[in-house]
Amino acid sequence: MVNKNISNGVVHELPADLKKALLANPKALAKWEDITPLSRNEWICWTISVKGAETRADHVKRVCSELIDEMRRPCCWPGCPHRPKK
Repeated sequence: MVNKNISNGVVHELPADLKKALLANPKALAKWEDITPLSRNEWICWTISVKGAETRADHVKRVCSELIDEMRRPCCWPGCPHRPKK
């Protein structure tokens, strides 16, 4: 049985579509669990902040492929605007 407990980000919970994609891709899931909570948060925010369903689906796919390609954070992403400022 597959472990369905996947780590969240700092501010954001893992959305169902991204969780499903990660569970379907063991290599991406291993990379997901290897990055920091802040990095996971930025991937989640990058995925959920888009407006269109097609763009979101593309971002979900890209999270998996870019993690496998050793990217630890979304490229050219300024960071999660939802994270509390210190």
